[in-house]
Amino acid sequence: MPPIPPDQATFQRLLQIVLALSGERNITRLYEQIIEAAQDLTHAEGGALYIAQEHEGRPILQFEVVRNDALGLRLGGTSGQPVALPGIPLIFPDGRPNYGNVCAFVYHHGHPLNIKDSYAIEGFDFSRAQALDEQSGYHSQSLLVLPLINHAGDVIGVLKLINAKSADTGETIPFAPWLEPIAAALASSAAITLDNQKLLQAHRDLLDAFVKAIAQAIDAKSTHTSGHCQRVPVLTELLAQAACRAQEGPLKDFNLDENDWYELHVAAWLHDCGKLSTPDSLLDKSTKLHALCDRIESVKVRFAALISQTRLCYADNPDPAARQALEARITELREDCAFLERANTGSEFMCPDDQARVRRIAALTWQDHLGVEQPLLSEEEADMLCISRGTLSGAERERINDHINVTIQMLEGLPFPKHLARVPEYAGGHHEKINGTGYPRGLHREQMSWPARMMAIADVFEALTAGDRPYKPPMKLSQALSILKNMATNGHIDPDLYDLFIAERVWDTYARSHLLPEQMDVIDSNPYRLPAHALL
Repeated sequence: MPPIPPDQATFQRLLQIVLALSGERNITRLYEQIIEAAQDLTHAEGGALYIAQEHEGRPILQFEVVRNDALGLRLGGTSGQPVALPGIPLIFPDGRPNYGNVCAFVYHHGHPLNIKDSYAIEGFDFSRAQALDEQSGYHSQSLLVLPLINHAGDVIGVLKLINAKSADTGETIPFAPWLEPIAAALASSAAITLDNQKLLQAHRDLLDAFVKAIAQAIDAKSTHTSGHCQRVPVLTELLAQAACRAQEGPLKDFNLDENDWYELHVAAWLHDCGKLSTPDSLLDKSTKLHALCDRIESVKVRFAALISQTRLCYADNPDPAARQALEARITELREDCAFLERANTGSEFMCPDDQARVRRIAALTWQDHLGVEQPLLSEEEADMLCISRGTLSGAERERINDHINVTIQMLEGLPFPKHLARVPEYAGGHHEKINGTGYPRGLHREQMSWPARMMAIADVFEALTAGDRPYKPPMKLSQALSILKNMATNGHIDPDLYDLFIAERVWDTYARSHLLPEQMDVIDSNPYRLPAHALL
């Protein structure tokens, strides 16, 4: 009986398969769909998909998916079972092409092979396949082997189909010749789709590497904030995962697809990219007088000179009372110097009385090397030492805070594709507060997306618990969570997300891999939960 030519239904099925393949974005699932679609079209009992790769400097055909319905065999793809079979060498060590393996032969020649009986044909080495047949009790008989040729004419892989089955009797039959062009059309479409997806993945990998290089460059600008740009994405994604698990409350319908996750990933890594424009001296400012170096050392030298000059003033006065007054004055100067050293660290709040003491000390004078009287502190040094909290002046803090404006300008200036269009909004909102008092845009809660609010919490919690900040020791969890709770209560961070952060123990998951043992002082998180009336 002559072979039955393809009917309209076959072509319709081919078109459906081609459309389905072109819409698949996951390469692993695409591998699987190619082999399953080819089996469906050709009534093959089994098959394997090979992709050309480099292994130890030599080209091979690497198994990606193996299927055999008779043996119940499902390896590779989304099966969760890796293909443990070794790849097929395309070139021998002496440089000769491998023509003995049927798949390598098809790869090198770029045209399909239709083999009626692998046990009867000569010229190919089927010893490995026959050994597997012997182990399993299977019989690999008919084969259809097709090259995967991309739009540039390059062979990127091979598709092997095993044992065509009769639709009427179920017996193994040869692959019909009229199936060859249909299977070849499927292989060609699959190759182009696969090549396009690999190109997209290569672009994504390049973008990922570029994004991480920027983050690493920012962290490398300062040893005191190194790792911040790498830890914030971890926290953000942990909180997003908890939000996706929510079964009730305002986040019960929150979900992220593959593109959404990547968009959040990119935004989290780039959230501080504007710090590239921030002077290193500000990022590294560990004390109030720090510039290229800590200028407190110059102040101490002036005190030493003033003490020596004070001694000289009393050198010719033998009066015991004068000597006593001298020692009292020197003690006072040394105490003033020690006070300025403490004030310079910025570790304590500076009250008005302490600021007045700085101004009094600044009014003292000493003689320089030319004998000219100079103030003990310059006006700028006195202003810096009077900073009430931390080590940054108002102008310096504004300069550092301006990094978020630069971040937004940089990101809004990039031609992000549609699936990354919200990266500027996510990354640019991590200093906003839900009550509208944040910066740079003073957004309120309803104007901020969930991911932007998540990033705000991640940014704060990382900064509180970081162990590489020069102006404070690593904060314990109890203190950090108490601060976060106050921020949630006072409208700085989203209370629903904060409550999820606590209830789902996001803080604990992060702490176990990123905090020091001495920071881990919280087991019961209930004291840090918000009362029901505080949730929005």
